[in-house]
Amino acid sequence: MEVEVKLRLANAETHRRVNTLLSPFHVITHRQHNLFFDGAASELSSRRAVLRLRFYGDDKRCVVSLKAKAVLVDGVSRVEEDEEDLDPKVGRDCVAEPGKLGLLESRILKRVKDEFGVVGENGFLGLGGFRNVRNVYDWKGLKLEVDETHFDFGTLYEIECESVDPEEAKRILEEFLKENEIDYSYSVASKFAIFRSGKLP
Repeated sequence: MEVEVKLRLANAETHRRVNTLLSPFHVITHRQHNLFFDGAASELSSRRAVLRLRFYGDDKRCVVSLKAKAVLVDGVSRVEEDEEDLDPKVGRDCVAEPGKLGLLESRILKRVKDEFGVVGENGFLGLGGFRNVRNVYDWKGLKLEVDETHFDFGTLYEIECESVDPEEAKRILEEFLKENEIDYSYSVASKFAIFRSGKLP
């Protein structure tokens, strides 16, 4: 179970200010391309699950993830997540021809087949995706991820923080944002849900 605090930043200016304030604690910047897949008969989405391929940088790395049963309440997200690395070239082949996902030797793709019944070359459907620039900070014992997410219909700014004690992490983060007069709100939808809705919340 992945548990994260998710706080939405109001606009590009608040995003810039947060990155500036946190700059002494910067660890790395990831440029991500997230692409999503469902079964041809909606076998995954009908059961609140999604398959994602995430590419890093110039296809230096590719991670395949199966996420299920996401719940987002008061800025705290809980989701079942399983992931493994995949050869980036194989990943790109699957983006071009989603049916190839059904032929992969992969623990996660085996789960998709066994648990959700998505099988064969005609079993998968590409849904498209979005790009994300993620600045990672090690701050006050927390790993903060400050995201700038580019959808076809607009840009979303968000802070994510995975934590075993999300309420305490949220308290520390909210205190920091209020002290610095940063305009924020609790995220009300996952990036995938926003992508599927076709509009910013």
